[in-house]
Amino acid sequence: MLRFLIVYWHGNMMKTRLNWVCAFLTLASMSLSAQAQPAALPLWELGVFAGSASTPAYPGSSDRAVRTLALPFFIYRGDVFRAERGSVGARVFRSDDIELDVGFSASLPASSDDVSVRKGMPDLGTLLEFGPRLKMTLARPSPGSRLLLELPVRAVLEVNNGVRRQGFAVEPELGYEVRDAGAGWSLSTTASLFFGDADLNRYFYGVSAPFATAARPAYEARAGLITARLGVTTAKSLTPDLRVFVFARHDLQDGSANKDSPLFQQTTGTSLGLGLTWTVGRSSQKAANGTGSGKLAN
Repeated sequence: MLRFLIVYWHGNMMKTRLNWVCAFLTLASMSLSAQAQPAALPLWELGVFAGSASTPAYPGSSDRAVRTLALPFFIYRGDVFRAERGSVGARVFRSDDIELDVGFSASLPASSDDVSVRKGMPDLGTLLEFGPRLKMTLARPSPGSRLLLELPVRAVLEVNNGVRRQGFAVEPELGYEVRDAGAGWSLSTTASLFFGDADLNRYFYGVSAPFATAARPAYEARAGLITARLGVTTAKSLTPDLRVFVFARHDLQDGSANKDSPLFQQTTGTSLGLGLTWTVGRSSQKAANGTGSGKLAN
């Protein structure tokens, strides 16, 4: 989903945390992409999203964020250029079962004052991710369902009083989608492993000497697993223009490469949320290639 957005909290502009904003944007766009109807989707859609979520501040954090937000969304399903499913990019190759694209996505900044163990440390700035993603449909177990694999590799840049490289991320994800799981509800389940190089892990878990305290000793983060994730999303169209979705995600950090960091506080974390999307305009022209890497079987 294209990230030209306005975020509100109790009516005021604010900085928002990295994880839950990205999750909201991606899940909202997925709820629109995984339509219950088998008909081709519009080339573009424009509307408003509103939702609320409770989530850990970052993987391994015991601080939680409970937020409500409203923002505009724009989805474009062009033959080459795409703006949907939480990212913007260009499709390089597509067949019935395989798709390769190059895209970027962004997440908003977070203040260290809002995270108890990070107080006094630099804020987490806006992160931009750019790189290729391979999407493969592995199987279509039944009409209206598919098993898929996504393999994204992204360079991560931080925008915060300048632009700095913050490493690379890889998150292979296995997903299962059902167009109609019952009573018009679509269902998507995912399992993924989120890896980062030493720079990205240092960004989240490293403590340099100037910011070390008695309770927060210096720590040099290393490359490896950040978290494993299990997620489920369900959505339903209430009207042709109004759609509701609910999501849950459970993070498992038992195998995290940086469990010894003083910024790492717990090995599990659960995110919950719900939202509404209201489409205020859509094209009469239909997208030529459906929803992405292969189509759900009709």
